[in-house]
Amino acid sequence: MELTPSMQDKLSALEEKFKAINQKTETHLEGLLWSKPITYWDYIQTDALLNLQTQRTTLPDEMIFIMYHQVNELLFKMILWETEQLCHDDAPTTEIFTEKLMRISRYFDMLTTSFDIMGDGMQVEQYMKFRNTLTPASGFQSAQYRLIEFASTDLINLIDYRFRATIDRDTPYEHAFEHLYWQAAGKDHKTGEKSYLIKAFEKKYKAEFLRYMEEYNTINIWKKFQQLPEADQKNTMLVKAMRHYDYTVNVTWVMGHYNAAAKYIESASGPQEATGGSDWKKYMHPKYQRRIFFPELWTEEELRTWGENV
Repeated sequence: MELTPSMQDKLSALEEKFKAINQKTETHLEGLLWSKPITYWDYIQTDALLNLQTQRTTLPDEMIFIMYHQVNELLFKMILWETEQLCHDDAPTTEIFTEKLMRISRYFDMLTTSFDIMGDGMQVEQYMKFRNTLTPASGFQSAQYRLIEFASTDLINLIDYRFRATIDRDTPYEHAFEHLYWQAAGKDHKTGEKSYLIKAFEKKYKAEFLRYMEEYNTINIWKKFQQLPEADQKNTMLVKAMRHYDYTVNVTWVMGHYNAAAKYIESASGPQEATGGSDWKKYMHPKYQRRIFFPELWTEEELRTWGENV
């Protein structure tokens, strides 16, 4: 077989690549002789992926519940993948910023529209039976969702609004952590004692959360937006895209979750608690905590009535 100029160029490029990492090109080429052709199922790891669903009950709709939440976590990972690239770009162009923002928004749009699967995809009777086997686990314990929040906005916007006046950039991260908006959902309002829900969550992820809080304090999406040229920060379409992301994450998606939860939880008589024991209505409904990533992009009236007209 004749070694064409194109093949020679590729061999030369490989030689440079492996030389740079002190490797022998010949060794790597020989390895190719014995490597197996890639298949779709090996590349996607289909068998491993499809064996990650383990039911705790015999109720068929529990499988829907498990798979739906696993799909959510995969989408959260996609969002973090894009967010990390954007936020660790020292000087993203407006074009790159916009491209990444739109990707992230599309993932959340997909999450938002997917709640029909939960809202209409399970029999209430089945859910009310298998949900008891989930206690005290809760979707509250999605660590990736918390990381997305830390990477999206200035930390002050994630602090319980009752304590924001007492916290600033000089506040230790450990102290700020104890006053994040979601802490209230995991504490006894009378004693201040943390529930098992939040104790287990913090035992698993607190160290990572503190690291992320510090890491993204100066490189979150809002900070990257502020690095753009002033004219671009006022661009109508870009501002609209920022507002869309903010509203989708903190109102539309949250309300989709809220409404789906209400359909099932409120179908039963007696105390209506989430599986983790939290006051799910006050935790989830946006009008209570007023979670807003980019408050500077909203009018005073929009901020005052946040989440009330949904």
